Amino acid sequence: MSANKRKKVEIDAAGMAPGRLATQIAVALMGKHKVKFETYRDMGDKVVVLNYNDIRFTGKKLDDKLYRHHSMYPGGLKEIPAKKMMEDPKKLIVKTVEKMLPKNKMRTARLKRISFK
Repeated sequence: MSANKRKKVEIDAAGMAPGRLATQIAVALMGKHKVKFETYRDMGDKVVVLNYNDIRFTGKKLDDKLYRHHSMYPGGLKEIPAKKMMEDPKKLIVKTVEKMLPKNKMRTARLKRISFK
């Protein structure tokens, strides 16, 4: 079996919604776009996100959407509005992609293959 050759996939994020962008990134990171995709192997490519500052929320999501996480302690629910997350679009994109990847040992290695230009 030959070694996995990782290609560089460039995705233009200008005008895209964060969720639609994240699905394209997640598919490329997992390698689901390849013919010989296997769930137990990390065959994904490196992803370069271009124009990441130009992502757009549709409708009133910028004002209404909340990103939530819980610390598992009583009263530990944290809510961050989308407007505040948009101050750092890189962090927003990585968080969105992270939630779309499978929760397994390969997740952190896949996330490290995202870069921004």
